[in-house]
Amino acid sequence: MFGRDKAETIETMAMVPLRDVVVFPHMMVPFVVGRRSSIKALDHAVTLGGKRIFLSAQHEAARDNPSPDQIYGVGTVCNIVQSLKLPDGNVKVLVEGVDRGHVIEIREDDGFFRATVKIIPRADDNDAHLEPLVAKATGLFEQYVKLSNALHYDAMLAAVRIEEPCKLADTIAAHIVVDVEEKQRLLEIVSPRDRLTRIIALMESELEKLQVDRRIQGRVKRQMERAQKEYYLNEQMKAIQKELGRKDERSSDADDLRKKIEQARMSAEAHDKALQELKRLDGMPPMSAEATVSRNFLEWLVSVPWHKRSRERRDLTEAERILNEDHYSLEKVKERIVEFLAVRQLVDRPKGPILCFVGPPGVGKTSLARSIARCTSRKFVRMSLGGVRDEAEIRGHRRTYIGAFPGQIIQMMKKAQTRNPVFLLDEVDKMSMDFRGDPSAALLEVLDPEQNHTFTDHYLDVEYDLSAVLFIATANVLHTIPQALQDRLEVIRLPGYTELEKLEIARRHLIPKQIKSHGLSSANLGFNDEAVRFLIRRYTREAGVRNLEREITSICRKVARKVVAEGRGFSVVMSDTEVREYLGVPRFHADRQEAANEIGMATGLAWTEVGGEILTVEVTLMPGKGALTLTGKLGDVMQESGQAAMSFVRSRAQDYGIQPNFNRRVDVHIHVPEGAIPKDGPSAGITMATALVSSLTKIAVRRDVAMTGEITLRGKVLPIGGVKEKILAAHRIGVATIILPRENEKDLSDIPQNVMDELHVELVDHVDDVLRLALVSPPSLLPGVNVDRPADSLDGVRDGVTH
Repeated sequence: MFGRDKAETIETMAMVPLRDVVVFPHMMVPFVVGRRSSIKALDHAVTLGGKRIFLSAQHEAARDNPSPDQIYGVGTVCNIVQSLKLPDGNVKVLVEGVDRGHVIEIREDDGFFRATVKIIPRADDNDAHLEPLVAKATGLFEQYVKLSNALHYDAMLAAVRIEEPCKLADTIAAHIVVDVEEKQRLLEIVSPRDRLTRIIALMESELEKLQVDRRIQGRVKRQMERAQKEYYLNEQMKAIQKELGRKDERSSDADDLRKKIEQARMSAEAHDKALQELKRLDGMPPMSAEATVSRNFLEWLVSVPWHKRSRERRDLTEAERILNEDHYSLEKVKERIVEFLAVRQLVDRPKGPILCFVGPPGVGKTSLARSIARCTSRKFVRMSLGGVRDEAEIRGHRRTYIGAFPGQIIQMMKKAQTRNPVFLLDEVDKMSMDFRGDPSAALLEVLDPEQNHTFTDHYLDVEYDLSAVLFIATANVLHTIPQALQDRLEVIRLPGYTELEKLEIARRHLIPKQIKSHGLSSANLGFNDEAVRFLIRRYTREAGVRNLEREITSICRKVARKVVAEGRGFSVVMSDTEVREYLGVPRFHADRQEAANEIGMATGLAWTEVGGEILTVEVTLMPGKGALTLTGKLGDVMQESGQAAMSFVRSRAQDYGIQPNFNRRVDVHIHVPEGAIPKDGPSAGITMATALVSSLTKIAVRRDVAMTGEITLRGKVLPIGGVKEKILAAHRIGVATIILPRENEKDLSDIPQNVMDELHVELVDHVDDVLRLALVSPPSLLPGVNVDRPADSLDGVRDGVTH
């Protein structure tokens, strides 16, 4: 049967298209034929065709009557071994594949397909190079049969013990479980080498899938066996415990949880939910994942303080003593805390205020919150909000998520173990937002006294009362806090310390603390006041005292080293000279007044996040065509202030003795030194106007006068912020007179009296008043100018430049 000549032959025979079946040469394949056309083709092949028939798969198995172009062009020439007509009219057929055939033509004749087929000759398989492929294919197929449940192991192994590569490839291709399209591609490959290579690749892929399936099935089986074993043992334990009259461990855990639920004195809603969850837990297998989730939920629910409160100290005298002991100065803040305690004595359940301490780094915002907790005898908890960008950090995750937890609010309340702690929300201005939500929006409910008694965490999913909590927020700036959140905060500003306050803080707190923490004593190390002032002025530049403490720490370390080297008897008292010796070259130069009154240079005052600073404004004139240049890394607002000052001076040029059309022949350059530091804001307006007038009139500006204020085009002086810091900066360099907008008079109450005693503050409404105070001599009118004319009149303008 298989000894045919290799020459190509063409035959015409009956054809049957097959659904979901591909017949390979050398294989015996049974199938059932039910279509009328296919039955006629079989009858013709049996009676007139020598029992030879051509079988080819159709493209779409669902199509009942495929057309010739819907049938694959390569099929198998088969011998009909047996056919049996069934009672339902179908015919069961057993065929044996003989050769591959390529369809030349298909035509329909007498109700069935006749195909003209070119028999594809068999390739030569007596190639020694095929032996490795045969061995590998056989080995892979043996593994495949072992792992596959659809194939009989012994029968399949007997089938593949074949030495002929071509027959082996067809046998394996007929038995591996792949789709019809893949089997058709194997049938169309004539070369034994190529067919074996493709079969090896397919079996490697199928083996990987079968191994994964086997692992999954094994894991599932083990889990089922473990669960069944646990169930069986648990039932046995229950029976044994029942016979002994004891309670089982699980019942004991449930009783403990039930007892904790009753002792927690939680709200009615939380109590009902806890009992409901406990009932669900009783019906779950103890080792199931859902039981762990329920148990964790109940543990969180009973561990949160629902009723327990700290007994609050209401002794105002003792509270004041503690606040004064912990912090020097900060009188407004201390007064506000004492007022809060006074209200607590008069009202049983007042709504907790939401305080927000705003100030530069190092002024004691966090330590002040700790002192408030100490003086009220409350527990203290701190939550840092710096960098928080997920709303779930505040409200928690819902229990549907794996590894869900309550938010930080509930976690901190559990840590405090009381309903009324002092809760510090540190760095509230450093929050951000992304696709996970906006934490500042979640804080709106927490920090609203009208809403926080019904705060709902996503994990607990019950209302929790936060109204007894004293929330305190801290921030460096307010502009990054959303307006809705600012509206819920009572802002208390901590503007920074004066030099005298820093001196007292260092003497009372920083120096004793660092001497003790470094194992020293007052006999080993001391500081005189001049040394501390030298540290403050030349080694730190800040509003707070954090860097000052670092410098004191550095000195203590060096002294500790000498004590170890020279013995406990070593002693030193720090003075300016010793500070320079221990810390090296000073980091900052001392601010000082100009040596003499100068033309075109005025002293302004600026506010920064680390305190007040001196701002010198310089103006120079050059021949040109009226260009105005502003340099010094100035922001948009500050550049506009310079332009406004220039416009005002041009509109009032004749009143100040300046040629009205000076701008046509003069270029003006306004510069603010320290050009690498960004500067912005409107408060340098009057300083720029003063320097401009001085430069144009050649009248010097007094060196002992500093000023700050916004200028308008009509010459009015508008109020500014940061008055305390600016006045302290002026006092630091020894300025005698400070010019302020009149509307800032209210801010002078914040200035320490010892500073005010050494300064003379002038309050002004108009630039004319500023020039009268700041210039060495008042500017004179140009000849022929009417003093009573309107300020914006430009009549009689003449070209010219003042020399």
